[in-house]
Amino acid sequence: SGCDPALRPIIRRRARSLPTSPERRKQAAVQCQVPGCQGRMNRVRFADALGLELTEVKVFQTGEDPSIPLHVLSRLSINSALWYSSWDLEFNIQCLIPDFQQPVDCKDFSSRLQEQQVCLERVTSSDLGLNGTIQVCNVAFEKQVSVRYTFNQWKSLHEVCAHWQSSIPAKKGQGQVDVFTFFLPVPPFLLQLSSVVQFAARYQVNGREYWDNNRGQNYSLTCRSHPLKMPRECEESWIHFI
Repeated sequence: SGCDPALRPIIRRRARSLPTSPERRKQAAVQCQVPGCQGRMNRVRFADALGLELTEVKVFQTGEDPSIPLHVLSRLSINSALWYSSWDLEFNIQCLIPDFQQPVDCKDFSSRLQEQQVCLERVTSSDLGLNGTIQVCNVAFEKQVSVRYTFNQWKSLHEVCAHWQSSIPAKKGQGQVDVFTFFLPVPPFLLQLSSVVQFAARYQVNGREYWDNNRGQNYSLTCRSHPLKMPRECEESWIHFI
């Protein structure tokens, strides 16, 4: 007990407002307009939880220009160029474009689904990766749907699981169908011209395995330059697009 340090109570102090300069006190002082309190002065100031000032006065000397960030100047220049231009703005962006027709838009989509038990519905690309949907025949309740993909012609591969989204009721000549969604993350450095992403859908149910690999060709998307036009009246939206 002789080695234990002496315990001292912890005293918590509330934050106090820092004193303001005489100039700020003079500017913040407001003459009370209520009859009977002509000698009183109300002071108004703004402070945070620690009592620190929330406002700061910056005085510029004659001939001294304020410092404007470069990203603000670039946006102002773009907006100015759009304002004085009398034609639509056109520029090119690089994105992954499917090398195939969206399967759901094909006439033989239903027959392919019945034949393969699994079929890609559609896929879209964005800056972050690929989003798509897959339809599978509801053979059993327990099922697993995944997508196997590659960035280097199958020298290495990756696989992600798809997640159940909804069910489509049975129709004439076709049983119930389940719809699964998937997302393939694409690294930014792969968004270069002529880069290719390939994938195939995998369906596991009742101990069996079914594939949709675009009839042996695999589904592929190639990075291409895509033209994009923007009307002149949308120059404000262009600033947010950047």
